[in-house]
Amino acid sequence: MTPLTVIDIKQETDAFNSNKNIPLSFFNDHVVRVGIMTEAFYWHYHPNSDETFLVTEGILLIDLEDRTVELKPGQLFTIPANVKHRTRPLGGRSVNLTFELAGMETVRDTDFT
Repeated sequence: MTPLTVIDIKQETDAFNSNKNIPLSFFNDHVVRVGIMTEAFYWHYHPNSDETFLVTEGILLIDLEDRTVELKPGQLFTIPANVKHRTRPLGGRSVNLTFELAGMETVRDTDFT
């Protein structure tokens, strides 16, 4: 996470076979995280930040209240603040980068299962 340092995302993610969320870099008031997904995350929203996903491996499904978005490697999608969503891999594993406010709040939504 040191500036002016090359980060090898593949090397950072190869060792994990379960859900993991690793901060890679901080810039201004934001963070870049790499997420390894092997199971669905719970329904939630972020009241104080947008959240952008960039898939690097596998397929990431993003469930919204009215549809499901399917992201493949190289595809990017932004979820605005306060939009309820859930992320999950299609198949056994997906790897994605997320770009978000470093102090982002996550609120679990118990109305969805």
